[in-house]
Amino acid sequence: MCGIAGFLSTGNALPGERLLRAMGDCMRRRGPDASGTYLSPDGRVGLSHRRLSIIDLSEAGAQPMFSSDGTMVLSFNGEVYNYRELRDELAGRGHTFRGGSDTEVMLAAFREWGVDAAVRRFIGMFAFALWDTGARKLYLVRDRIGIKPLFLARLPGMFLFSSTLSGLLEHRDFPREVDRAALQYFLEFQYVPAPFSIYRNVEKVLPGRIVEIGADGAVADRAYWDLFDHWRKAEGSVRSEGEYEEELAALLDSSIRYRLISDVPLGAFLSGGIDSSLTVALMRKAATGKVKTFSIGFRESGYDESPHARAVAEHLGTEHHEKICTPREALDLVRRIPDAYDEPFADSSAIPTMLVSEFTRSHVTVSLSGDGGDELFCGYPRYAWVRQGTLAQGIPGFLRRPLCSLLSRVPIHKVQRGAESILYDDPAEMYFHTVGIFERRRLGEILPETFDDRGLRYFQAFRDPRAGGIVERAMATDILTYLADDILAKVDRASMAYSLEARVPLLDHRIVEFAARLPMEFKARGGETKRLLKKVLFRHVPEALVDRPKMGFGIPVNRWLRDELRPLLDEYLNAERVRREGFLRPEGVKRVVEEHLSGRRDNQYRLWALLVFAMWLERYRPAG
Repeated sequence: MCGIAGFLSTGNALPGERLLRAMGDCMRRRGPDASGTYLSPDGRVGLSHRRLSIIDLSEAGAQPMFSSDGTMVLSFNGEVYNYRELRDELAGRGHTFRGGSDTEVMLAAFREWGVDAAVRRFIGMFAFALWDTGARKLYLVRDRIGIKPLFLARLPGMFLFSSTLSGLLEHRDFPREVDRAALQYFLEFQYVPAPFSIYRNVEKVLPGRIVEIGADGAVADRAYWDLFDHWRKAEGSVRSEGEYEEELAALLDSSIRYRLISDVPLGAFLSGGIDSSLTVALMRKAATGKVKTFSIGFRESGYDESPHARAVAEHLGTEHHEKICTPREALDLVRRIPDAYDEPFADSSAIPTMLVSEFTRSHVTVSLSGDGGDELFCGYPRYAWVRQGTLAQGIPGFLRRPLCSLLSRVPIHKVQRGAESILYDDPAEMYFHTVGIFERRRLGEILPETFDDRGLRYFQAFRDPRAGGIVERAMATDILTYLADDILAKVDRASMAYSLEARVPLLDHRIVEFAARLPMEFKARGGETKRLLKKVLFRHVPEALVDRPKMGFGIPVNRWLRDELRPLLDEYLNAERVRREGFLRPEGVKRVVEEHLSGRRDNQYRLWALLVFAMWLERYRPAG
């Protein structure tokens, strides 16, 4: 795992080595083992690289790396797991190699097949910058699912790119101007949805896309992979469940074996749930030595999964490491969230993810994670709710409104949002109000100005005619938005904060494509979720050990905001400070705080988002 950054100048400014070194230095945690830079002879193109050495630890794996003919130079973050097969094929076509890294194989693949065709052959997670010295084109490419991040800034006469927003801030002329529309979207979703970033003129390169920038500044942005090319409506199975199960089991085995390739110590996060238990079970099956597993727990009732993880570890015979964290350890991380996440990020499970990453890094350099199973195989409880919500749409409006009013009085955030969602006849709007944080009505109380959000990728995905029924639409939308922008961003930033590489075998694109075409009856049936995934898991782990209600990976934010975190609310969300900063309405913020502290409403998610933004603003305050 690494950090990449750089620039392409189309104007008079030539930032030179100083900027490249500065961009690299601010990503030291992403790559603590080595650094390198490339500057074109005319000074117009620069690449910076920070290295976390995982495969080929020698200097032969150092980056930025030139192709064997010197025409291409690459700065690459991630792993291409099938590089050995590609290397053998390329060697058969006359290519020679001096080292054993996947980076060198990628460069040979670009020469042999071209960028678009080569990247379609890659199995892995990646974000890279490739400068073609002959064609004088810069290629910025992100993996299909969005596991690895990549930001692009467009300034007058200058393109900047980086694995982190903080890398872009190293340019002296970078305007730290908050995109107020992106701030609204953050308050709606608890993350800034792609392609937006919290700064104006900065975008996230979308997953599955290639951004090609010419030396003259011409930009072409094209897709090399599209989820909906593999999606199908639930039109009934044409194969037996057993056949689908065997195909999934083979894909999972292959994915796990690829992700065990490492020249440094490797382990896995283990919560004891379906996805992490399956990941560890298949690791144990494929590994030659004992598998190392890691979990954390809390003394807080309802937030401790460590006994479940311990039971699975004992059954599988792993070398299990467990840490019970105190509330103080978790609370101490709250102020560090802006440093780890670069932009406002209000998924509170970032904190336990940081804790388990720090603990795991004290033992290994690479850890496998079970993320992705819920989105691919219909695991979230909200999918059942959205199916039931469509039934509520058959209730006349004059009855729905009082029902909504009644349920909205329950001081539980998800009940309140679910109640409000049944007022909408549009399925996209209904699901939006099920998963969102701030509803539009309240945004007007919080923000001085609001923006039309109907052009967001969320709505584009949900309304894509290829998406299928209501549950399929919700799942596809989550894969294209929530999974990439929240779940994967959370794991990437938390693990990289401690120089730990996190690998996600369930998100091998071959498994994603399999799940996309899998009929719904094999994902969820009769109240059972993740049906096919569980059938593979139960080959290795007894059902009684793992099949239980979903707990989630959380912390008691609701209570903490009324108790331990109350001083932070007073510090960051007081009326005088909010008014001085000018991004939020003081009276609206005050109302959200008072509602929560009084117990009238469960505003934990809203308050957490407001607090995270205020702390981020203090750390990355715009100039002026």
